[in-house]
Amino acid sequence: MSTHLTDQRFDQYKLPDSLLQGLNQAGFQQCTPIQADSLPLSLAGTDVAGEAQTGTGKTIAFLVAVYNRLMTEPAAEGRKPNQPRALILAPTRELAIQIHKDAQLIGSQTGLKLALIYGGTDYEQQQKSISEGVDILIGTPGRLIDFFKQHIYNLKMVQSLVLDEADRMFDLGFINDIRYLIRRCPEPTQRLSMLFSATLSFRVQELAYEHMNAPQHIKIQSENRTADKIEERVYYPANNEKIPLLLGLFQKENPTRSIIFVNTKRVAENINAWLTGNDYPPAILSGDVPQKKRQSLLKQFQDGEYKILVATDVAARGLHIPEVSHVFNFDLPQQAEDYVHRIGRTARAGASGTAISFACEDYAHFLTEIEEFVGHSIPNEAVSSDLLVEPKPRARVERYGGQNRKHGHRQGDRSGNRNQQGSRHHNRNKKSHSQHHSHQAKKASADS
Repeated sequence: MSTHLTDQRFDQYKLPDSLLQGLNQAGFQQCTPIQADSLPLSLAGTDVAGEAQTGTGKTIAFLVAVYNRLMTEPAAEGRKPNQPRALILAPTRELAIQIHKDAQLIGSQTGLKLALIYGGTDYEQQQKSISEGVDILIGTPGRLIDFFKQHIYNLKMVQSLVLDEADRMFDLGFINDIRYLIRRCPEPTQRLSMLFSATLSFRVQELAYEHMNAPQHIKIQSENRTADKIEERVYYPANNEKIPLLLGLFQKENPTRSIIFVNTKRVAENINAWLTGNDYPPAILSGDVPQKKRQSLLKQFQDGEYKILVATDVAARGLHIPEVSHVFNFDLPQQAEDYVHRIGRTARAGASGTAISFACEDYAHFLTEIEEFVGHSIPNEAVSSDLLVEPKPRARVERYGGQNRKHGHRQGDRSGNRNQQGSRHHNRNKKSHSQHHSHQAKKASADS
């Protein structure tokens, strides 16, 4: 038995047979800790605010409770087809899509209808999915409010409400939209409400107590905020060493499937050009990539057509991509919580993984806050000369996100240009470059 599972089994709960059948078909027999702790409460009708590390099974925990609620308590008389019985809110399209996928997986035998609503694509198709009848409405706040104000659906018959990754709702500025939708639902005492997240800040707990019915707070304790089976390392490269170091680590580590996180679209495009030119063609995922292209790239990455995904934080949460062996923080995140969510893309469901971070000249000062947040120092390793690979020339590649430049990306542009110029300098004078690295690494170590 995997160590991330408990002895509690789903068939020990009095779940509807069709739901158990779906869970069995999907390979879910034993509960993870967050499922084992939350389900006795939620199945009994008690509201839950659950906190656990990413990749620990929160989605299945609330989906099982939602399905059970709808199948054991009939809908109110007079309910119309466009009046959903459950509302599940997610902060990003990718997370909403993943929740919908999991809901289809375990609910395939229940007969309940799902609708998936998010911005950027398929407006008429999504509208039709509601008008044809919906039991469980899953979506992101913007498009949901758009449809609500057009009277395409209403929330008067909601029997269960779920907020997933509520802390991210605050970060992305969705909280007023969330409150708008919640206030259109029945009173908290008339519905089962659940809130799940990897982190429950004070403001999120305040939201829970304002809009839920005496929720029970569940926290799955771990010695570290990060998953126990992630090997973490940090290097202190100069900006012009980041591409050579990344290529050197690829040669040394030989990752089977990796995600490289960056802070801006422009840096993602820069890495794309370097990696493609050096025979490591990646998929690129950022907020400017059209939704259909984004989903296609994710599927290609999941199917193994690409071994490398370069992403901004749009991919840091909610993506259940199996067998990611390595996560690289090419840019350190500017929010400590985002570090946890980024590296949580590896070592999922009891597996092990490696998280490597670059504390460069631009972002090294964020490392102290990150280490305070995770509660431990991240082991550092030297940028030795044998790790620095002289890159081949950049490739000319498609810019998925378009050509528009925004003021907010200037820092990323400069960093990208320094990487390009630095690599030329590296090629011209490797000895001088190594001396420069030694000085910069010591300086970065001292500054951090």
